[in-house]
Amino acid sequence: MSVKILMTWDISQENEQKYFEFVISEFIPGVQRLGFHPLDAWATLYGEYPQIQVGMIAVDTEDAQRMLNSVEWAALRERLFAYIDNFSYKIVPARSGFQF
Repeated sequence: MSVKILMTWDISQENEQKYFEFVISEFIPGVQRLGFHPLDAWATLYGEYPQIQVGMIAVDTEDAQRMLNSVEWAALRERLFAYIDNFSYKIVPARSGFQF
């Protein structure tokens, strides 16, 4: 059964431009090389919620865990952490539409 990896974070204000450059040039291609299929990205414009939510699909929970435990993901995640705060993620059964 396909699963969705839901990730949330806030962009560090002092790193917004570098963050967007990193996401476009390294993060998205990096997660695709790992085998994730980016599905959606949402930005919160108002309220006390995480600023960014990203959804990616994996074949199943075992495949998602394998990718999230890889050295490649650890390096990519550490680079992302240079530009963000309050990172969290969860793995949920994939459904169509918005999932939180």
